[in-house]
Amino acid sequence: MKKCFGLLGKKLTHSFSKNYFTALFEKLNLQHYNYELFEFESIPSFFSFLNQHTEICGFNVTLPYKESIVPFLSALSPQAKEVAAVNCVKKEGSNWIGHNTDGPAFLNSLSTFLPKNFAESSLIIGNGGASKAIQWALKQRNLPFQVVQRRSPEEILQIPDSLLKINKLIINTTPLGMSPNIRESPLMDYSILNSEYYLYDLIYNPKKTLFLSYGMAQNSHCKNGLEMLYGQADLSWDFWQNS
Repeated sequence: MKKCFGLLGKKLTHSFSKNYFTALFEKLNLQHYNYELFEFESIPSFFSFLNQHTEICGFNVTLPYKESIVPFLSALSPQAKEVAAVNCVKKEGSNWIGHNTDGPAFLNSLSTFLPKNFAESSLIIGNGGASKAIQWALKQRNLPFQVVQRRSPEEILQIPDSLLKINKLIINTTPLGMSPNIRESPLMDYSILNSEYYLYDLIYNPKKTLFLSYGMAQNSHCKNGLEMLYGQADLSWDFWQNS
């Protein structure tokens, strides 16, 4: 019986998911499984599409739908309720159940990035669905944090020096710097940074964003979102396979 999974978003040219899951299905010899990219301009139109394609068993969710999809789902896992954002959905009977694997994946990735005794405050750039998962993960580690975001789509966000000086873990959850807009980066005085700082960019394409490049130039510890990406994908597969 054919089973289809996929990724829901608006623009998916940057996605690694199709190749990743296609390779996984081949490795597991799941010949009737496939993974597709679902580019839709609205969530209602996507759910109309789902009603016509009963072979779809689950899907991942990327920007800008991680929060706005919640009202369209039948239920949320306890973790998704805590995060208040969804990046993984599976079908149970006629119901669509939302889950969040971003938070645990980021939490696992932090364990290989930060010193065990790290207790500094963190600065999260952006407050969308991905940011909500990061906030959840930092709470699990009892790390204090602050969130900065634009007040309007037209605003250019400049991160104050005062915030940079008191937050030693800086996490970019925005698309700034994502391919093809690789000349963009969060606006801040990077000269303040030094080897005491840890910069984490959720972007994985390119592997080294300007944000990370500027941090490396100041001898800061830097990490991109690739490990988190693989982690959330593996956790998504676990969720789809276990009812």
